[in-house]
Amino acid sequence: MKVGCFALIDPFSLIDHQLDRIAEMGFKYADITDNHPGGLLGREFGFSATISLDDNPGDVKKMFDDRGLTVTSVCAHANLLDASSPARYGNNELFKAIRLAAGMGVQDVITTEGDPKTDWGHNLSDSERVFVVAEKLHEPIRLAKALGVRILLEPHGILTDSIDGIQAVMERLGKPDNLGVNLDTGNSWLGGADPVEMAKTFKDIIWHVHWKDMDASWEEKRGTMYGCGMALIPLGEGVVDVTGVYDVLKDSNAEYSTLEIAGEEAVAKSYEFLKQLGAE
Repeated sequence: MKVGCFALIDPFSLIDHQLDRIAEMGFKYADITDNHPGGLLGREFGFSATISLDDNPGDVKKMFDDRGLTVTSVCAHANLLDASSPARYGNNELFKAIRLAAGMGVQDVITTEGDPKTDWGHNLSDSERVFVVAEKLHEPIRLAKALGVRILLEPHGILTDSIDGIQAVMERLGKPDNLGVNLDTGNSWLGGADPVEMAKTFKDIIWHVHWKDMDASWEEKRGTMYGCGMALIPLGEGVVDVTGVYDVLKDSNAEYSTLEIAGEEAVAKSYEFLKQLGAE
């Protein structure tokens, strides 16, 4: 399994700087982490590490190529539980992420339902959650299929942080062959699941991994918080059985994985930890 780094190393700097830093740390792989539709003031004035979903795919790929980096995935983590709105990152952005990935020759787009921000989203029943998420993913999955792209569900919400929730969404969608899982070790644990069991359950369709470990101070939030952006400690120093997950997936179809860890020292230690397990 190949290990890359997420493109948010230093705050208040552009994507070019993030990619320089990733290459300097010895990585050959990185994802498109933060992105937005249209234009963004922060990018124009030099303090946001984000890529426009409307960028020329060739220009984006060249930024990575020039630094010897391979783009492993496009992140399109969405709000799929609240009602659709132009003000929310939702399935319209997912459509654009799919087209951007296809234009770069990137196979995987990673998404999730996220946490609802409104009473309407919070008050959905379990069956309603499954339906609204599946409804918002149906057409993006069809587009992805036509363009040779896979959609990966990441545990980062009240549905996807459980094995049963992921299975329910997949079954409602008819289990299309281009729908898989991006296993996030920290998110799944934080949401209350066992990451090793999740790895075993979905092994054949886990096509990417986000690596995180969590320290013991997070245990009181377990089962009540459904994901976090990044870990603050190196892999192997927390309560998540990272080695157990790797042992399950080392011979899986997951070619690429990404470190979602803050701090250069923690990133470097985590990279070494995975290489000692057999990753590259």
